Amino acid sequence: MMKIATWNINSIRARMESLLRWLQETAPDVVLLQETKCLEEQFPYEPIEDLGYNIAVFGQKSYNGVAILSKKPIEDVTKGLPGLESTEARYIEAVIGTVRVASIYVPNGQDIGTEKFAQKLAFFKALQSHMATLLSYGEQCVMGGDYNVAPTDADVYDPEKFQNRLLASPEERAGFQSLLNAGMVDALRAQFPEDGSANRSFKNEARYYTWWDYRQGSFEKNHGLRIDHLLLSPQASDALKSVGIDRDPRSWDKPSDHVPVWCHL
Repeated sequence: MMKIATWNINSIRARMESLLRWLQETAPDVVLLQETKCLEEQFPYEPIEDLGYNIAVFGQKSYNGVAILSKKPIEDVTKGLPGLESTEARYIEAVIGTVRVASIYVPNGQDIGTEKFAQKLAFFKALQSHMATLLSYGEQCVMGGDYNVAPTDADVYDPEKFQNRLLASPEERAGFQSLLNAGMVDALRAQFPEDGSANRSFKNEARYYTWWDYRQGSFEKNHGLRIDHLLLSPQASDALKSVGIDRDPRSWDKPSDHVPVWCHL
């Protein structure tokens, strides 16, 4: 059994207390972090290594940044999304045991129709192409991260408000859907379909949000979005035992605006 989690930490140095507490309480085998917001030499390795984790980092000053934490050795590390010319630290991939993992931070896109929005769509295109390559390997593959897309209206607290808006626009949703069309499986929806046919033992009930704005009491009102996802290859999906969202860290002191999403293979 392997527990793999993804979490947009929103500045690892600002959230170290929360990260260490969560690692101790939940003991994931592999953690895929996004928005670490520091250079590799500034990454706080020692307190994480003291908990038994190996670490691979792709860092950037003040912005972006991705990392992989693992209790097993980390091998065959790739930094940067193949096929995409970019200096931003948004993608890191590695092999851990028999499972290939990737930590992904898709660009936010700023506003629909802007150059940054076009860059976001280009990122999805490159990601779809690379996922197709990885799928051809026939491996267990888990690609987790902040995809900055709520795939359907079931993933936003107010579908009418988000109609044709950033994070839920048809173009962004098509980019995310292209990953599923390539053969990847949305881990959460594999066990908790939108139609509610799964049992309701999952503590978040019908809505499975992973991000809440810091403003306007969004978390207290549960005005959230599901924009953090674990995508699995068919081989990993066949091994999927459970999936969940850890809401508790969002209520801790100085929280990230995102919460961890995890699965057991």
